[in-house]
Amino acid sequence: MESVIVEIRAGAGGEEAALFAADLFRMYSKYANSKNWKKTVLNCHYSDLGGMKQIIFELKNGDVFSKMKYEGGVHRVQRIPVTEKVGRIHTSTASVAVLPKPKAAEIKIRAGELKIDFYKASGPGGQYVNKRMTAVRIAHLPSGLTVTSQTERNLAQNKENAMAILEARLLEKKEIEELEKLGEKRKTQIKWAKRAEKIRTYNFPQDRITDHRIKKSFHDIEGIMAGNLDEIVKALSELL
Repeated sequence: MESVIVEIRAGAGGEEAALFAADLFRMYSKYANSKNWKKTVLNCHYSDLGGMKQIIFELKNGDVFSKMKYEGGVHRVQRIPVTEKVGRIHTSTASVAVLPKPKAAEIKIRAGELKIDFYKASGPGGQYVNKRMTAVRIAHLPSGLTVTSQTERNLAQNKENAMAILEARLLEKKEIEELEKLGEKRKTQIKWAKRAEKIRTYNFPQDRITDHRIKKSFHDIEGIMAGNLDEIVKALSELL
């Protein structure tokens, strides 16, 4: 059974970027529902207007990695934000990382390599939403990676979620280090691993989504944002 961890982060554009990140999460959620994949939210930080500064979730079942692997990179949106009073079109971004969930033997973490802290979960604006220490922060000392989880009201579940995020990021780090040892030709073939690559523009005024890697545009932006990603996924799998 394939399983991936997807991380969406708001980029340039302030509150509008956070709203776009939330739109991407809804798009992938609806796409997952259409494929009968199981979705589990591992961590989320909301913005003041209900957008998402960051959300990390797991998708599993069926062919989830082969369908989602091309989504990693920077997604750019061009539209009139709800926060805009004059009606100007703004450009904002959100980044998506798609990380295969490691199998048990791929990543080994020793207890002594971890520093684990517990704290109170917070909501938009930083206010505490839970009076008990249920949120978890885990630092992996050898790599310097730090992850958090505060989605659940249960401390043990948040710890399990944080460990899943940490394992996926450690596998990504390991793969990037291995890529660095390879030649440039091989590295350019594995574009899905690059978080910083601008891959797609969502132009709402022109009802057009353009994938820059295959130089192809798609219409019916509302339908695609409602989870109808099959045409884009098919084109990417054929051309990349």
